[in-house]
Amino acid sequence: MTASGGLPSGDDTIVALATPSGRGALALLRVSGAQALEVLRAVTGRVSFAPRMATRVRLRHPISQVPLDDALVTWFPTPRSFTGEDTAELTVHGGVAVSSAVLGACLAAGARMAEPGEFTRRALLAGKLDLLQAEAIADLIDARSQALHRAALEQLDGGLSRRLLNLRHECLGLEALLAYDIDFPEEDDGPVQPARITRAVASVLSSLDELLATAPSVPLLREGAIVVLAGAPNAGKSSLLNALSGEARALVTDMPGTTRDAIDVLLDTPGVPIRLVDTAGLRETTDVVERLGIEVSTRWLARAHVVLACGETAAAVHETQRVVRGLLPEARAAVPVFGVLTKQDEVSAIDGRLLCTSAERGTGLRELLEAVQRELATRYGVVEPEVPRLTRERHQAAVRAAREELAAFRDAWEGGAGVPALVAAVHVRAAVAALDEVIGAVSLEDVLDRLFREFCVGK
Repeated sequence: MTASGGLPSGDDTIVALATPSGRGALALLRVSGAQALEVLRAVTGRVSFAPRMATRVRLRHPISQVPLDDALVTWFPTPRSFTGEDTAELTVHGGVAVSSAVLGACLAAGARMAEPGEFTRRALLAGKLDLLQAEAIADLIDARSQALHRAALEQLDGGLSRRLLNLRHECLGLEALLAYDIDFPEEDDGPVQPARITRAVASVLSSLDELLATAPSVPLLREGAIVVLAGAPNAGKSSLLNALSGEARALVTDMPGTTRDAIDVLLDTPGVPIRLVDTAGLRETTDVVERLGIEVSTRWLARAHVVLACGETAAAVHETQRVVRGLLPEARAAVPVFGVLTKQDEVSAIDGRLLCTSAERGTGLRELLEAVQRELATRYGVVEPEVPRLTRERHQAAVRAAREELAAFRDAWEGGAGVPALVAAVHVRAAVAALDEVIGAVSLEDVLDRLFREFCVGK
């Protein structure tokens, strides 16, 4: 059964496997909708269940009565469930056969298969979470690093929602000031002082700028900062990657040109996660395969956030830095290229510019990663997971639009062009609408509520 436009009807009772399919100790199935209790009764033979308490049951097929599993069932009656609907969670033994059989039994009992993300969509429509929190659930599931994990938890907890709601509240306050000035110019309190409105818009613009400043670090949290190991063949790049990752990911031999393709490893480091990339040695060669590998190296250099120019001697490192600079595209000319001496027994600085490392002894590795993190923090800001940040392009576009509208209002208000307040206020309303796009909080009554509550118009 579907609603208009081909979307599934919210009246349906849906079921889905909530854990990955395959071999495992346990699997979880979720049933949600008006008929969830009937489905549960059909597969268990029980009439009632204690709310929010796990109950051990014997599951059977509702038609054939074939035993399916010995399971635990937890019943969440509306509205105290994730979706806000009657919901049941069935914890069964893991494996494809068991979970498939129980899923089939729930379908036979009247449920239908859930669409991707449908449980979260129902929770959103029921007001259990807002759009930002729904997106945070997806980020939490996809997180490959502790940094993104913590940022997603903060957003799921409502950190970004509260920040944007506060900004929206400030915009509404600004709109209320304008409305008071427009509609009640003869009140005893007199018109609103222009300086008060100027200060209010400046405050909101400053807060929007702070939020927009978090955007550049988000791709690094999602995918990791790309740190490319570059150098001539046998410069110690593969050994350094293996030492930093703690596992033998790249082949290491005395034969030059062993690395023919890029090998990347995600390091879940404190701060920004690092996507460490070992590339083919940079040199002139007639070997077709090796030349292809060098072309791959060049493409990775064009994407790098930091390049580690590796070599056994200072002269080799400086030559690699020169070659790398020549390969970087003009748009990436400012990418830092660190000089790294490999196969060094002592950790020190040479000419204050080169870092010394030894993959065999494990020396200099921590200092190298710390230097990379300092550079990333300088360029993209310190990553503080508890600080709300704009994690998606959708957020960034809407906040940019809100800022542009408020800037247009400020220019009209302060520009001395004689723009009526009623016309200038249109920009403030557009800024509120832009923020509403992010959080989905639309209520035309908010301005009136602020107006009558704060200014006592009916006195």
